[in-house]
Amino acid sequence: MLFQIKSYLKFLWNSKNEHGVHSPFVFSLLTKCFYDKKPKPEYQILKNYRKSLLENKNFIEVTDFGAGSKVFKSNRRQISKIASTAGISPKRAELLFRVTHYFQPKNILEIGTSLGLATSALALGNTKAKVITLEGCPQTADQCQLQLQKFNLNNVDSVITEFESYLQDVKLRLNAETENFDLIYFDGNHSKKATLAYFELLLPTINNDSVWIFDDIHWSPEMEEAWEIIKNHPKVKVTIDTFQWGFVFFRYEQEKEHFIIRT
Repeated sequence: MLFQIKSYLKFLWNSKNEHGVHSPFVFSLLTKCFYDKKPKPEYQILKNYRKSLLENKNFIEVTDFGAGSKVFKSNRRQISKIASTAGISPKRAELLFRVTHYFQPKNILEIGTSLGLATSALALGNTKAKVITLEGCPQTADQCQLQLQKFNLNNVDSVITEFESYLQDVKLRLNAETENFDLIYFDGNHSKKATLAYFELLLPTINNDSVWIFDDIHWSPEMEEAWEIIKNHPKVKVTIDTFQWGFVFFRYEQEKEHFIIRT
């Protein structure tokens, strides 16, 4: 916790808003998407999706393949507690919806479904998109599937798998056919080793307009190290650090630039 407080204070000291940004691409993203305060009808669906989970007092057995939980001590967890502590916040869900709506990606990959709070935002952001979401825990994935059906979010393909195994298959398939993801949301394993492994495995799928979002880049010292390595990769052109998330863009025509932005 002390590490995250120090990290956040450092972030605040270095961060800017749109007035400190000279890149037209980033300025447009901030003013038309990040800072868009207009109400959206989809926000109510996101709220209802969350409310439904917060009212669910059933317990499930969670299989955790990631870096573990800083909240839960047991794998037997109440659905309402998972939704209130481990899921994406309401503000972040709305931002994820806006980002998806802004870029209109056709193919979306989410690594780490949990109960689908972020999945619902991705699915609503572009209802014509194909959303593939990966979850390692069968019981958690089953709960998410019930929720998605309940809210008629039919553009989501939920896959129960170990992440690295699925991503290795994606890399193999690239030899036979082109498979691009226009937007990838990385929220599956908050460890340096796994994050960098996913990054390398998915690099062959990028195109000029790919949008990658890494969750919890300041979760730990090693996640900050992973974020620095990603920022410095030669194929990465633009990054935006919003503290909670790290945005990565591969726009070939742009000079390399890194931004630290308050949202």
